[in-house]
Amino acid sequence: MSRTASRKRETKETQITLRLDLDGGESTAATGVGFLDHMLDLLAHHGHLGLQVEATGDLETGSHHTVEDVGIVLGQAIDEALGDRAGIRRYGSALIPMDEALAECAIDISGRPFCSFEADLPSTRIANFETELAEEFFRAVANSAWMTVHVEVRSGTNAHHMIEASFKAFARALRIAVSLDPEETGVPSTKGTLSG
Repeated sequence: MSRTASRKRETKETQITLRLDLDGGESTAATGVGFLDHMLDLLAHHGHLGLQVEATGDLETGSHHTVEDVGIVLGQAIDEALGDRAGIRRYGSALIPMDEALAECAIDISGRPFCSFEADLPSTRIANFETELAEEFFRAVANSAWMTVHVEVRSGTNAHHMIEASFKAFARALRIAVSLDPEETGVPSTKGTLSG
């Protein structure tokens, strides 16, 4: 069973092409936002995803549109690649340290989009990535993938470490949630559906 998706998004602000394989493969990211590329690379690695992303955007106005739109397209690809959700574990969680930072993520592939992001991030820029965009990215993914996502950065002082820990926690939780459960013969819901 192929669990792949290819998505494109073109607006007046961004042009994005994304390919996703939930079961692994090549990873590349070229968005024009170096820190986002770094986060997408580690998301693919720790999530055991095949992920290729190419994006161009109106970076002269900042990286907000590019970061948010990449999140939207990634969420759409996750939704498509999961199909009817039959046989998946559905839930995943991870607690990840990154030096002084500690982040936790819990995911429910629920068919109900919701994102809670709790982090006392320093307000700064990391390679043209405003720290507030971490929340925008996770919200865009959760809404477009019809997932419930809770991310909490429990501690930390270095913004890079705090955001990186949150991306790694999300990646590890997602890896579990989308994995196939040999004991699950259908859709893991008493409703019989997890689609949005």
